[in-house]
Amino acid sequence: MGGAETAGDEVSGTKRFRAKRDAILAAAAEAINEQSAKGMTFADVARRVGLNTTSVTYYFKRKEDLAAAAFEHTLDYLLVMLDAAMEAPTPQERVRRYMSLNMARLDRVRLGQERPMAILSDLRATEDPNRTRLMNGWREVFRRTRRLWGNSGNRAQTDLYGARAHVLLENTFWLPVWLTRYEPDQYGRCEAKMMDVFEHGIAGRSSAWTPTTLVLDHQEAEPGRAAFLLAATRLINELGYRGASVQRIASELNVTKGSFYHHLDAKDDLVIACYKRSFDTITDAQQQADDLGGTHWQRLSSTIATLLDVQFAERAPLLRTTALSGLPANVRTAMVDRSNRIARRFAGTMMDGIAEGSIRPVDSLIAAQTLMALQNAAFDMRKWAGTMPRDRAIAIYASTLLYGLFDDRALE
Repeated sequence: MGGAETAGDEVSGTKRFRAKRDAILAAAAEAINEQSAKGMTFADVARRVGLNTTSVTYYFKRKEDLAAAAFEHTLDYLLVMLDAAMEAPTPQERVRRYMSLNMARLDRVRLGQERPMAILSDLRATEDPNRTRLMNGWREVFRRTRRLWGNSGNRAQTDLYGARAHVLLENTFWLPVWLTRYEPDQYGRCEAKMMDVFEHGIAGRSSAWTPTTLVLDHQEAEPGRAAFLLAATRLINELGYRGASVQRIASELNVTKGSFYHHLDAKDDLVIACYKRSFDTITDAQQQADDLGGTHWQRLSSTIATLLDVQFAERAPLLRTTALSGLPANVRTAMVDRSNRIARRFAGTMMDGIAEGSIRPVDSLIAAQTLMALQNAAFDMRKWAGTMPRDRAIAIYASTLLYGLFDDRALE
C-alpha cells in the first residue's frame, strides 16, 4: 500500500515538474519573440510565470539552455505537424493539411489555450553544443517539409522542392505578423485564400516568365556609413539582432568600435538605417517596374526577379524581418507599418493585373503578404542559388508563388 502511494506521489510530482517546465518554456518563447534570445532574461521569464528567478534556474541552469529548449520545442512542434501532414496521399493535400494544422494552432494561441512558438531567428546565434544540435534539428525540419512533395527523381526536382519547402516554412513564420489584422471568424477564409495562391499561383493563364532585371543603384552620401549598413545587414540576417554585436560588425570591416559610433549613434539607429535602406530598395524596384510600363504581371514579375537577384547576389541584401524582435516596440511598429505599405503596393499591382487579365483572380492583400515572405526569405537560399545559373535560381524560386507550389514549368 505504501509503495503504491509513493509511486502515485512520484507520478504527481513528475506531472507538476513537467507542467512548470512547460510554463517556463512558453514564457521563454514569448520573451524571445519580443526581445530575441539574447535579450531574454531569467527575471523576465520568472515574472511571466509568477515564479522567482531561483525557481527558473532549478529547471534551466543557464539562459542559453532555456533558449535552446524553447527553440527545440518549436522544431519538435513543426515536425509533429509535418508528420501528420505526410499522412495525406498527395502533395496538395499534405500542404493543405499542414496549413490547417498551423492555422488551428494560431487560433488556439489567440484563445489563450496555447502559447506562441519561439521564433527561430536567433538559431544561428546560439553557441555550441546547442548550436550544432539545433541546426541539425532545423535541417531535419527542412528535409521533412521538402518531402511533402514526394521523393525527387533528379537534382532539378530536388532544387525545386527545396525552394517550395523554404517558401512554405517562411510563410508559416510570417503568417502571425499579418493575421492579426483579420477578425477571428475570417481565419478560415485567410487559410483558404493562402492555399489558393499556393495551389494555383498568381500568374494569369497565358502570362509567361519574361522579367526585366532592374538596376538598383543607391548612392550613399557617406561610403563608410554604407559599408557599415551592408556588413550589419549580412550579420543580422545570419545571427539575429542580438547576435550581431557592434564589436562583431566592426570586426567584419576591420575597424574599431569608435568608427561605428562615428557613423551611427547607437545600435538601434543602425538597424533602423538598415531597414530604411532595405525598404527603399524594394520601393525603388516597384517604382522602376511601374516606370517601364507593360502589363501589371510584367511589373510584378520584374520587381520580384530584381529583389531575388539582390538577395542571391549577397552584395547588398535586404534586412530580414527577424531583426524586428530586438527593436523597441514603437520602432518595431513603424517598421511593420512601412512593410505593410510596400505589401499594399504589391496588392495594388495585382488588383490592376486582375482587371486587365494578366494576373489570376486572387485575394491580393493575402497574396502580397506571401510575396513579402518570399523576397524576405531569399537571403537564406543564397548557397542554394549559387549551385546554378542566377537566372535559373530566380525563376525556380519565384515560381513557387507566381505559378504555385505544384507547377513544374520552371524545370522546362
